[in-house]
Amino acid sequence: MVEFLELEAQDGVRMPWNVIPGTKQEAAHSIIPVAAIYTPLKLFPSMPVLPYSPLRCRTCRSVLNPFAIVDFSAKLWICPFCFQRNHFPSHYSSISDVNLPAELFPNYTTLEYESPSDATPVPLVFMLVVDTCLIEEEMGFLKSALAQAMDLVPENSLVGMITFGTFVQVHELGFGHVSKSYVFKGTKDVSKDQLLEQMNFFAKKPRPATGIVAGPRDGLSAESIARFLLPVAECEFALNSVLEELQKDPWPVPADQRAVRCTSTALSVAASLLGACVPGSGARIMAFIGGPSTEGPAAIVSKNLSEPIRSHKDLDKDSAAHYHKAVKFYEGLAKQLVHQGHVLDLFACALDQVLCEMLFTLFGVSWMLPSLIRATLLGGNEAFLHKKLQESLNSRPLVHILDGLKGKELNYLGRRSAFHPKDKRVGVAELKIAVERTGGIVVLAESFGHAVFRESLKRVFQSTDYDLGLSSNGIFEINCSKDIKVQGIIGPCASLEKKGPLCSDTVVGQGNTSAWKLCGLDKGTSLCLIFDVVKNDIPDAIGQSTSNQFYFQFLTYYQHGNGQMRLRVTTLSRRWIAGPGSIQDLIAGFDQEAAAVVMARVVSFKMETEAEFDPIRWLDRSLIQLCSRFGDYQKDNPSSFSISPRFSIFPQFIFHLRRSQFVQVFNNSPDETAYFRMILNRENVANSVVMIQPSLISYSFHSGPEPALLDVAAIAADRILLLDSYFTVVIFHGATIAQWRNAGYQHQPEHEVFAQLLQAPRDDSDAIIKERFPVPRLVICDQHGSQARFLLAKLNPSATYNSASPLPGGDILFTDDVSFESSLKGTDSLTEVVLRVSRNLFGQFSWQIDAFLLCYKLQDFDNLLRKIRSRSQAIPMSSKRVSSWGGMIDLTSSSDGGRS
Repeated sequence: MVEFLELEAQDGVRMPWNVIPGTKQEAAHSIIPVAAIYTPLKLFPSMPVLPYSPLRCRTCRSVLNPFAIVDFSAKLWICPFCFQRNHFPSHYSSISDVNLPAELFPNYTTLEYESPSDATPVPLVFMLVVDTCLIEEEMGFLKSALAQAMDLVPENSLVGMITFGTFVQVHELGFGHVSKSYVFKGTKDVSKDQLLEQMNFFAKKPRPATGIVAGPRDGLSAESIARFLLPVAECEFALNSVLEELQKDPWPVPADQRAVRCTSTALSVAASLLGACVPGSGARIMAFIGGPSTEGPAAIVSKNLSEPIRSHKDLDKDSAAHYHKAVKFYEGLAKQLVHQGHVLDLFACALDQVLCEMLFTLFGVSWMLPSLIRATLLGGNEAFLHKKLQESLNSRPLVHILDGLKGKELNYLGRRSAFHPKDKRVGVAELKIAVERTGGIVVLAESFGHAVFRESLKRVFQSTDYDLGLSSNGIFEINCSKDIKVQGIIGPCASLEKKGPLCSDTVVGQGNTSAWKLCGLDKGTSLCLIFDVVKNDIPDAIGQSTSNQFYFQFLTYYQHGNGQMRLRVTTLSRRWIAGPGSIQDLIAGFDQEAAAVVMARVVSFKMETEAEFDPIRWLDRSLIQLCSRFGDYQKDNPSSFSISPRFSIFPQFIFHLRRSQFVQVFNNSPDETAYFRMILNRENVANSVVMIQPSLISYSFHSGPEPALLDVAAIAADRILLLDSYFTVVIFHGATIAQWRNAGYQHQPEHEVFAQLLQAPRDDSDAIIKERFPVPRLVICDQHGSQARFLLAKLNPSATYNSASPLPGGDILFTDDVSFESSLKGTDSLTEVVLRVSRNLFGQFSWQIDAFLLCYKLQDFDNLLRKIRSRSQAIPMSSKRVSSWGGMIDLTSSSDGGRS
């Protein structure tokens, strides 16, 4: 693993296969796609920045790189991609083998070009789009956070402001005498021409008779633009005045209805205004949304509280009335923003999410309940909640929460507001396409007063060692060897539809192109490129060669934070292998972490785009085929199975991926699922691996901080655990530690070691939070406490309520999920196997098919299936389940003996 980290430290690239399968057939048999996870703006302290234009191949337009063959006497170089001979220009006349330009140095495979330009750097532009349909306390939190953020914005940056509720108001910050705004009706989609006309852009300067109105060069005066977009230093008083006077939307909301919120109209107005005033600049629309859109062309739910907001079940059944219309609208908005080069950032905070947190805290309900009980509780079952509990809860404060679940008025912590059980969704699922294609950032929190939102917003504007390094207006291109084609990119980008010989017929993500638009990117933005090996066969003599190379070149044009345009060039070389004896070379170059992240991105993409896709079965099949391909075993001897250490952790990654929020959507709203996948699709390998398989560190008196197994066995009464699941950081105190802490022993001088033990995980968690975006939620909890569920939900359930002998002093989980050990442990009892498969058919244990196959070590499937068929009559099933049984048998009885 160390060698792969060194390669990433040099070029910002991680690949599952660092020795690439050389033919199409070899690549197909390798199961994991040939891919690369590339961070275009990764910081390299020693990377040179060259103050001149790059030298390009005249045929394929690739840039001169260390892999080019140079003829110093003839002053020419041969392109490694197309083998074109190119002459050096006159200013390279002094080139020699002892006088090389920087781009030919072997260790400079990644470098940047900054061409000198007389053009004035374009300042950054921030358009604030603020939701006013908030309760007073939330409005106060948001105003305070925005005021602090504006103090951190560079003084030369341009700022504009739009607020929306029932109507959309565009504030004229350039009119400093009194607050002035232009109002648009929220039910109508305003075109760019209507916007310019109604906002008097041509009051002093007539509109051009022909052409497109776009900025001061094409029809608009700088004076008219400065009415709405001003440098922060010039509009500080006007902006603060607008923020101070900002109030909750004044239009009354009936008790049985939701607030009238025209989110889509406000975003459309913001996009049109920026497209007219500052096209092609690094402009960002920063939307602060506190609830679902109920008005305008992309409403996600009606105003009546009787209509619930779409759930995963509604999306699966295609019964979400507003979903497809809203997605279509935001897809059009995404195209407009990409054309303009602008970014949409989303900060979504819904106070209603606190309701579910308080409900679980008061109930003491664990997330790990058996599925039937958990579904009943979380489903808001009227009969369960009221017929069974009404009498016992009438005299308790909890009845107010239960009334809130019925949509009645709720007195929650002194705030009266209309609640609905599913109103915690704000429309992130619909907005995902616009945010992701423009490279925007997204933050989802419970409240505008929560540290997750406040600290994340500060990080956007801070200039520290941990800043985001925001850049804009980027274009990403790729060149590669002729035997490699590009299927597409999964990540925050949009296709520029540049078709050519590099485009594969198979499309994954943003495909059918070799160039992509990156409207917004930062130093952590990572793209997942999926490749297609197109070579069909190889002569034996060539196949045995060890010098065969595939070349890749990534070109990223972008506007640096200082306003200058730069070009970063990364050129890679990877050896390919095919034919007999190639498996050991492939194994030696396998990166388990990169492979897990690629599989996570691909399975998330498939879940969103393929209607009948079964992610569990697909992951199972991929893992089984991978083990069958690269594992060693003897037929009829299950204990003989072994696999290289290069693959030893990969099954564990798949185990946790199956249980992750990217695959298991239960307990998450569509907004939360979209949020998790958006973050996954833009983070690097290290952060993505933490999302898939969280890290766990143990602290005790007996040893220093040390990694612990992500297992319930790691819990001990005299131990502190630090869990990092990327979105949440949990400090978990064992029962004895919590008792000592509550007794105040850490404040006594003789117990200084105990005080240091308590402080160590806090220091480590602060270091994690400081360098991460979005800022994770910090949870401090104790063993057997209600918030311990944040840890228990991530642990491998090796000890459950069904366990014969629970670990002494440890903990158990109330779950029916199978542990990782059970999935890999062999069994000789056919009865147990049949029972597990039958349970899978009944839908209670969704991943037992993996245990069923792996426990027999991938061997003798035909014989096993014959035994199951012969005894299937002993299992009571309905006729429908019998047909499902037969369908499963057919799927595993293929021409290759069931292994596929």
